[in-house]
Amino acid sequence: MKSESQKKADKKWESKNREYANYLRSRSTARSFINKKATLEDIEELRELLNKREEFLNVNK
Repeated sequence: MKSESQKKADKKWESKNREYANYLRSRSTARSFINKKATLEDIEELRELLNKREEFLNVNK
């Protein structure tokens, strides 16, 4: 269980790092979905999306 001071520190960090905190939350949600709920069809679709994203990032280095 977190102490009140730790909760306050966490909230302060998240408010100062809002964009990065949102990135981390989104990444965690994606990983959790893939590992716990994704069907084979979901994985195939995600693989296509990831390949397209990877190509885009490689072209725009």
